[in-house]
Amino acid sequence: MKKFNFRKVLDGLTASSPGSGSSSGSNSGGGAGSGSMHSGGSAGVLREEIQETLTSEYFQICKTVRHGFPYQPTALAFDPVQKILAIGTRTGAIRILGRPGVDCYCQHESGAAVLQLQFLINEGALVSAGSDDTLHLWNLRQKRPAILHSLKFNRERITYCHLPFQSKWLYVGTERGNTHIVNIESFILSGYVIMWNKAIELSTKTHPGPVVHLSDSPRDEGKLLIGYENGTVVFWDLKSKRAELRVYYDEAIHSIDWHHEGKQFMCSHSDGSLTLWNLKNPSRPFQTTVPHGKSQREGRKSESCKPILKVEYKTCRNSEPFIIFSGGLSYDKACRRPSLTIMHGKAITVLEMDHPIVEFLTLCETPYPNEFQEPYAVVVLLEKDLIVVDLSQSNFPIFENPYPMDIHESPVTCTAYFADCPPDLILVLYAIGVKHKKQGYSNKEWPITGGAWNLGTQTYPEIIITGHADGSIKFWDASAITLQMLYKLKTSKVFEKQKIGEGKQTCEIVEEDPYAIQMIYWCPESRIFCVSGVSAYVIIYKFSKHEVTTEIVSLEVRLQYDVEDIITPEPETSPPFPDLSSQLPSSRSLSGSTNTVSSEGVTKDSIPCLNVKTRPVRMPPGYQAELVIQLVWVDGEPPQQITSLAVNSAYGIVAFGNCNGLAVVDFIQKTVLLSMGTIDLYRSSDLYQRQPRSPRKNKQFIAGLTELNDSPVPLELERCKSPTSDHVNGHCTSPTSYSCSSGKRLSSADVSKVNRWGPGRPPFRKAQSAACMEISLPVTTEESRENSYNRSRSSSISSIDKDSKEAITALYFMESFARKNDSTISPCLFVGTSLGMVLIISLNLPSEDEQRFTEPVMVLPSGTFLSLKGAVLTFSCMDRTGGLMQPSYEVWRDPNNVEENEKSWRRKLVMNCPSLSQEIGDHQYTIICSEKQAKVYSLPSQTCLYVHNITETSFLLQADVVVMCNSACLACFCANGHIMIMSLPSLRPMLDVNYLPLTDMRIARTFCFTNEGQALYLVSPTEIQRLTYSQEMCDNLQDMLGDLFTPIETPEAQNRGFLKGLFGGSGQTFDREELFGEASAGKASRSLAQHIPGPGGIEGVKGAAGGVMGELTRARIALDERGQRLGELEEKTAGMMTSAEAFSKHAHELMLKYKDKKWYQF
Repeated sequence: MKKFNFRKVLDGLTASSPGSGSSSGSNSGGGAGSGSMHSGGSAGVLREEIQETLTSEYFQICKTVRHGFPYQPTALAFDPVQKILAIGTRTGAIRILGRPGVDCYCQHESGAAVLQLQFLINEGALVSAGSDDTLHLWNLRQKRPAILHSLKFNRERITYCHLPFQSKWLYVGTERGNTHIVNIESFILSGYVIMWNKAIELSTKTHPGPVVHLSDSPRDEGKLLIGYENGTVVFWDLKSKRAELRVYYDEAIHSIDWHHEGKQFMCSHSDGSLTLWNLKNPSRPFQTTVPHGKSQREGRKSESCKPILKVEYKTCRNSEPFIIFSGGLSYDKACRRPSLTIMHGKAITVLEMDHPIVEFLTLCETPYPNEFQEPYAVVVLLEKDLIVVDLSQSNFPIFENPYPMDIHESPVTCTAYFADCPPDLILVLYAIGVKHKKQGYSNKEWPITGGAWNLGTQTYPEIIITGHADGSIKFWDASAITLQMLYKLKTSKVFEKQKIGEGKQTCEIVEEDPYAIQMIYWCPESRIFCVSGVSAYVIIYKFSKHEVTTEIVSLEVRLQYDVEDIITPEPETSPPFPDLSSQLPSSRSLSGSTNTVSSEGVTKDSIPCLNVKTRPVRMPPGYQAELVIQLVWVDGEPPQQITSLAVNSAYGIVAFGNCNGLAVVDFIQKTVLLSMGTIDLYRSSDLYQRQPRSPRKNKQFIAGLTELNDSPVPLELERCKSPTSDHVNGHCTSPTSYSCSSGKRLSSADVSKVNRWGPGRPPFRKAQSAACMEISLPVTTEESRENSYNRSRSSSISSIDKDSKEAITALYFMESFARKNDSTISPCLFVGTSLGMVLIISLNLPSEDEQRFTEPVMVLPSGTFLSLKGAVLTFSCMDRTGGLMQPSYEVWRDPNNVEENEKSWRRKLVMNCPSLSQEIGDHQYTIICSEKQAKVYSLPSQTCLYVHNITETSFLLQADVVVMCNSACLACFCANGHIMIMSLPSLRPMLDVNYLPLTDMRIARTFCFTNEGQALYLVSPTEIQRLTYSQEMCDNLQDMLGDLFTPIETPEAQNRGFLKGLFGGSGQTFDREELFGEASAGKASRSLAQHIPGPGGIEGVKGAAGGVMGELTRARIALDERGQRLGELEEKTAGMMTSAEAFSKHAHELMLKYKDKKWYQF
């Protein structure tokens, strides 16, 4: 535990100049530099010693759990005994789902797409086949599945796999039409091969195509059904190694399924037909149907339909069999959605889906293929959803999905994460949200119930909030590494619906999604919720348990100030502060029609992008709109999007800014307190000395971000104007300077044209193609909408001269010292800009609580300026003992509670102020972090105690001051993928891990830290990845995860009866080991496939498992390996004995042969 005495530190540095102690250490990787301390003046010293309890041993980076729908799914499998589901994806990921809480993610290192999955039923193992022609065996008997064996095919492409129930031999079909057999235990290829030219008739002149189906006969395990793509089906006798019968059909085959008696099988074809074949008469199909084809006259072939991609034929003991298939619709119904058809007797039900069907599986009561299947549900895997249909009810309802599979219902545009929030919030939000749940679900329990899960040791409540492109907000319960939706809020309901042809004014700002959420600000204690949208609006919500019908109050704010319009007065005539009356925009209690009518040929002015509802609106219990604030068009230019947002419930004030300036609004009195351009906030102390300019030329954004027609700026001057710019190998690496398509660099002031971002907000927009080029982010067309919700501006937006704009990037309310050497604290607003400047705005609130509703609030710039390198990202404050100071807040009360409002009540405020002692000195730390460096100031002396240059060659995307183990630290995520943790207030580096290279701007705009060592980001358009940087949670993670495998007795097979056993085939006596083993089949060619041992054995468990379960797992695997070695030794011993007996017998025969012969007879 290290102690820091600031008095001694400052005394030792009094001789140094204010700027001489700046840290210069950096590294090429953009990691943490070496921070240093320097004094900003001799006045004001913190007298107390602060003990920093956090050390590097407290931190470790570890992924915890992944939530959401598996992105780009390709394969599906189900274990009917363990009742767990596996989903494979195009990126090589596998998600294994069981009961709620059992959700496991694993990844193939190669990243190859998963073609097929096969469970070893009730064995705790899974086989995956990848597009790289590799088979993998996964061990599911540990909480983190690992690969035990891999088998890489070198000369053939895998097309289909089949593993019979309770068999250790896996059939593998290939693109060449051959069928290979793999031993699951050793993952070694058998010498037994079914070649395609032996399977088909010798007279056949064409290749049958790839193997599309493999299955053993339910009646006889010694018979294998092989389906080829061209319509050929071969019934292969494994013992005699010949084809017992062959079936030919004109149309290509997509899938095959057996009747449980093993006498018939059904095929689905490319012309939308289903054929039923009988083994006794293979010359032609027993029955041919085109379920969705138009009926034709007798003798004419039915109309062709779309291919039936898969069919399942499931029998029932007490009813007609189920025939379930996907596809097969008529071609003349082009607009119909993808569908699943269920045929039960004479009834045909078509279930239309919202997304294309990837795969489906029928869940049956028995794992045995030769028994009545008794189907009870169908799992349908769609491209963007997972549904389960209940077959036990005639209307086929779907089950309510307990997994958070609808995160991407509308593309996620921003996220917020709150750990250790008030415990009653989850119950309150759930109670409100459950009233709005969809109805019509099946009344039965979710059928996927495998695995086991408990709460573990982590008990503090966590809430995740996601903002979406359609304007919706979702609150999720994220406690104990689970995710469950609590409540959904639709912000678009405060606006009028746009009619056809009336969306032009919005379209000139965004191409689509005008309600998309940009930023979220939530105060859990006061339950004040605030959002800003892409159409330049801010909505403030208050929480109520009661329904109310009321009008929505709105304000309109003009926030468009140009440098060239400002006339700089002489210094002696300059007033101390600009006249507030000239800065205040016209505000209205209710939004209505504006004076300026926007029409073709008329300059738009004072027009908001969206129209707020003017009629009374019914607001259900939950979050209810208190105030809507909209930025308006000014002189034909649309409002710039909001880049920073902050709310304080104790002050009753909301502040927001963009590249033009800052607005401060009193949401209690519904008035605008301040609306000022960024340059005006400096008053006469503009450090960058902007001069009045001549009228600008309009320049446009075309196709993203095109070259601007500015005159070239010398590099030296440009660097002076943009202190946050850095160049590496000729490329700009800071998001505060942007490159044009021609390679021309824009200064940091040009961030206004591409909407510079602030803390907790999305840092990139679709129009910012240069920002994508800076960090080489690959953006595909398929993911463009999910990756970037914030639509590009139209060509009507004109750019402004490079050095004329400075975006507001960070805002923070705090009880602090507004000016240097102040003796009293007061409410303050810290303002950070894209040029690294920090301004402090003083807030003068009425002293009496009753006066707060009537007396005006004064908002004045204090004249205090601090500077950093790079755009400011975040602020925070600590008291003189090193404790983190939380912003003041108002205790929540229900604004619509009639009983409470009838009583005399006062606002209950919780003010977090630094303790002021009689001793002269500093009483507060202020932590400021920019995209390049972090600084710690002591107030009110404004002494810079610590400076830490975080990175020189990259830039921070996210920075937050968080609490862990009751101590504060600074957590940072860098564009080069580094996650860094620094102690406070000394800014000592405690963690620097190259965790995640920034490959997608989705990660950049959704990454967020929170308390207790938690963080998250959107890893794909449909999935949230959670991680921890806490060593304690990494150690306990094994106990928090669910168990995928639980010991369950395999159900006994039904008694077949004497006659069925006598005449039902020879499957019960079939010995695959004798047929496929090395002794009879020989060894396979070494060049055909290569065996690769996996890390999932004892070595993998050593690092992954912990505690008692880990010991048991290690012991079990060691026992299995010992048993395997003993088995091998026993086989070798038996082989030696057999060899010895054969040698003895041969020697005895030789002795008898020559026993009676004389020597001359030899």
